[in-house]
Amino acid sequence: MVPSEIRALFAMVARPEVVSLAGGAPYVSALPLDAVGSMIGDLVAGKGAEVLQYGSAQGDETLRELICDVMALEGVQGSADDVVVTVGAQQALDLITKIFVDPGDVVLAEAPSYVGALGTFAAYQADVVHVPLDEGGLIPSALRETLDRLRREGRRVKFLYTVPTFQNPAGVTLTTARRAQILEICAEHDVLIVEDNPYGLLGFEGEPMRALRADDPDRVIYLGSFSKTIASGLRVGWVLAPHAVRAKLVLAAESAILCPSNFSQLAVREYLATQPWREQIKDFRELYRERRDALLDALDQLMPEGCTWTRPAGGFFVWVTLPEGLDAKAMAPRAIADRVAYVPGTGFYADGGGRRNMRLSYCFPEPHRIREGVRRLAAVVEKEIRLRDTFGGVEHDGPGGVHTPGPGIV
Repeated sequence: MVPSEIRALFAMVARPEVVSLAGGAPYVSALPLDAVGSMIGDLVAGKGAEVLQYGSAQGDETLRELICDVMALEGVQGSADDVVVTVGAQQALDLITKIFVDPGDVVLAEAPSYVGALGTFAAYQADVVHVPLDEGGLIPSALRETLDRLRREGRRVKFLYTVPTFQNPAGVTLTTARRAQILEICAEHDVLIVEDNPYGLLGFEGEPMRALRADDPDRVIYLGSFSKTIASGLRVGWVLAPHAVRAKLVLAAESAILCPSNFSQLAVREYLATQPWREQIKDFRELYRERRDALLDALDQLMPEGCTWTRPAGGFFVWVTLPEGLDAKAMAPRAIADRVAYVPGTGFYADGGGRRNMRLSYCFPEPHRIREGVRRLAAVVEKEIRLRDTFGGVEHDGPGGVHTPGPGIV
């Protein structure tokens, strides 16, 4: 087990003088906190004996039924009996990896991929093999080539891990055409898909994308979370899995935590049952759209020539590629000294890639703080370019052939 690139930044970016474009903390202050506080108070006063008691390892049944209503917005038709409530989607990742992975087994993951997933896979001694993505998400031809190569080598692939919608960290979205191709390729190779979808309802354009799980319920294990659409501090996520897998998940959850927090589950249950949560998600979408626009506008106006970035249609993140010869990881301490923070791209690769990349998050800072953060960051990058031009650039020995997402919008 190794420290997370993001967690390692927390102590430094907590300083008020630092503009943090690093962590993906949702803006929970946008919730109607008075109404939510009253709701929780009434819940404890009226049902305290239930709320403060142990629950089941699978999770509250009524909450699981409401979760099915949430997933239906993305075309997923699930049964509450096949839902397992977890302590955030991160615990769901841990349980799935515990069930499926033996040391040395292969897990496929996008390049770049969510740092929390990579840490979990490493803890269970999986061999993570990256598959490149671009502006349209995971590249089907690259997936097929990777699976064919691994089959020839006699290596066993346990599952493909993907964040197909508003991906963390790249911000890109798997296109509709590619979704069908990914499902077809995984079916041909008999590979499970773990679809991690915490941002799916936070799109800025049109209706939610249709989930992979909606079109292949037997092969796709779906992970969801209320951390981005209600509140991350409640730590309530879930897994929707094929029935045989669900039974194993419940056993694994019992051994890990006995049961998830009954208080948090019933708070979410009450919120979904009594509060206008669909309208609240619309409010979040508008708030994050404004901040996304502030970040993209500032990057367009201030970043030096040679930098490129993705243009997300939802979610929390923009993925920046620096000019040749620059090293985002080496530059990070100098950026913090100049009072701006980001996450270096190396944290999102298991194979040493991402040295020229950085993840910028726009979900938490106010728009004026985002602009100031980019101003500071651009100045740091300009200094690095001058140093490169004077003393020479950094040689990157990472893996070849990685398709870094470009600046095009999905």
